[in-house]
Amino acid sequence: MKKALFLALGVLVFSCGTQKTKNTNNSKSQNETANATTFAETITSEELKDLLYVYASDEFAGRETGKPGQKKAIEFLKNQYIKMGISSGLPNNKYFQEVPLEVSQKPDASITVNNTDFTYINNFVSVMSSKTGNIKANDIVFAGYGIEDDSYSNYNNIDVKGKIVLIKSGEPKTEDGNYAISGNKEASKWSNLRQEFALKRDLAKEKGAKALLFYNPDIYQMAAARFGKASGRMSLKGNAESMYYFLINTDLAKALYPEISNATTSKTIKNIVNISYKNNSEEILSENVLAYIKGSEKPNELVIISAHLDHEGIKDGEIYNGADDDGSGTVSILEIAEAFKTASQNGMTPKRSILFLHVTGEEKGLLGSRYYTDFDPVFPLENTVANLNIDMIGRVDPKHEEAGVDNYLYLIGSDKLSTELHEISENINNKYIGMTFDYTYNDDNDPNRFYYRSDHYNFAKNNIPVIFYFNGTHADYHKPSDTVEKIRYDLLEQRTKLIYYTAWELVNRDDRIVVDKAFK
Repeated sequence: MKKALFLALGVLVFSCGTQKTKNTNNSKSQNETANATTFAETITSEELKDLLYVYASDEFAGRETGKPGQKKAIEFLKNQYIKMGISSGLPNNKYFQEVPLEVSQKPDASITVNNTDFTYINNFVSVMSSKTGNIKANDIVFAGYGIEDDSYSNYNNIDVKGKIVLIKSGEPKTEDGNYAISGNKEASKWSNLRQEFALKRDLAKEKGAKALLFYNPDIYQMAAARFGKASGRMSLKGNAESMYYFLINTDLAKALYPEISNATTSKTIKNIVNISYKNNSEEILSENVLAYIKGSEKPNELVIISAHLDHEGIKDGEIYNGADDDGSGTVSILEIAEAFKTASQNGMTPKRSILFLHVTGEEKGLLGSRYYTDFDPVFPLENTVANLNIDMIGRVDPKHEEAGVDNYLYLIGSDKLSTELHEISENINNKYIGMTFDYTYNDDNDPNRFYYRSDHYNFAKNNIPVIFYFNGTHADYHKPSDTVEKIRYDLLEQRTKLIYYTAWELVNRDDRIVVDKAFK
């Protein structure tokens, strides 16, 4: 109450003192700067610490997706937003977006090609959970590399709707050895393993394929070991419309199409193929938590601030509390939300809307954020201006400890889709905070590939500009020792304020930031 009263008085004094000032662009900028700074003072290390000591306590049992500790976590978050008077943005003010999931068990599956039987694991594995069912076909469609791009398509002049589709890994090259899509020696996204995996799947599904058989001999044994057994792997729940997606080995690929190794031209192939699939997975339900402040001038435009609410749960009797991963990001969002709510209560409602999005299942494969973007975007993705994603911002990694630099953050993705977003980020930091930005992990060739490993990725793949804020890994990463007493709350406060200031600029600037680059 004292803090709110102090802030209200501060805003009143400032506004009275500027009433006689001529309304120039300069005075407008000064006014907005003063107000942004005023409300930033609601973000304190003491409150961050109080929140995190609850959220990353043993009571929440490591917040594993779908388990009782995760359910306690979402209730905690909901109650915090209710206390702040921030609504959910969902119908009936329900704060939870239900995310249907499955825990995989080995399916009963078989494929027969011209009366020859092929077996699960030995010849193929499922890489996408699907409903129980059967397919019988008298032909299949070979769709080359399974690519459709501006300069190259395997889907020209073929109809794959309701068909079994066979594709292979990689992408075409020209006679001079260049890649046909990029026009140079650099491979495109269609050859990047993780992207290729999803892009070719999503394209075939969009085209209406009933089943996709993906021939990638270089990774088959690894995939069979990972996906083939009853591993308890969690995934988004399949639905009746989902196609079957199998990785296949060389024996099955050549039974379907003997010339597949050298073939690139799409064609229909006569084969009698039977696919049988029985899903033995366990269905569970988890939740994303959504809170929402509606914009005053451009409410249909939206900035999303995200962090994942889950962690590793309990293993061998030890609780993985995840104070940094991602308790730090979670409580950071709560404090940012409080700052914007206080601003709204004092006549400074943001021009654009803000969604505070706590996603589930990040540790299981970015599941909650993928559900939001791919299955149920509560607010249209085309209206989403940017995503600021926070995942581990409470510690100092060994590299910066050794260098004696603690006022830093790794930034990932800021320049991937929008030059303007990157420039805004840099300018905001220089104006308000002055910390060191480390772009090591932003390098396309960085082997850690963090750009693809947190929830911002699911927004970036939809051409939504992103910034991923990250302090780097440390000795306690994904261990029971990632606990609250090791958090640097002074740094957590500064980093939270930086993200708040960046969000303030994005929601209050006159023009929406420009997307001038394509996702790759």
